[in-house]
Amino acid sequence: MILTGSKIKKSIKDKSIYIHPFSDSMVNPNSYNYHLGEKIKVYKGHEKERAIFEEIVIPQEGMVLEPHMLYLASTMEHIGSDIYAMSLIGKSSLGRLGLFLQVSANLGHTGSSHRWTLELVAAKKIKIFPKMLIGQVSFWINTGKIEKNKGTFANFSTIRESI
Repeated sequence: MILTGSKIKKSIKDKSIYIHPFSDSMVNPNSYNYHLGEKIKVYKGHEKERAIFEEIVIPQEGMVLEPHMLYLASTMEHIGSDIYAMSLIGKSSLGRLGLFLQVSANLGHTGSSHRWTLELVAAKKIKIFPKMLIGQVSFWINTGKIEKNKGTFANFSTIRESI
């Protein structure tokens, strides 16, 4: 079952959901809006079967994402929960402009709490800005025994490519 906006607010207060920075104005009926961080990694190619990325600071005047390129970024917010699973998705308004967000990895496991690495691919040129509203996270009730995530990427709050 998905949490409602009022339950998300209540869970922030009782600390079963962690979002920092948090703003009541970012709460939706079934999700919380999150923002793009200030850095992005640009795919540059492969070397010895490993993807190579260059990290840059997104200029205040914005940056244009090129079509069919992979970019890695992060949420501005630190988001997590020891009780709920999370799903990070893009904003439909940006999707309608051709920005794919969280191309393959939208599940946030219970017990994860960090700034999330975002996978961005543009279908056509699109301009992004640091700290822009870019996606939303929903929180889901687990059924069964909760086992904390022990995955590699859950341990990082920086933009992280595959290792």
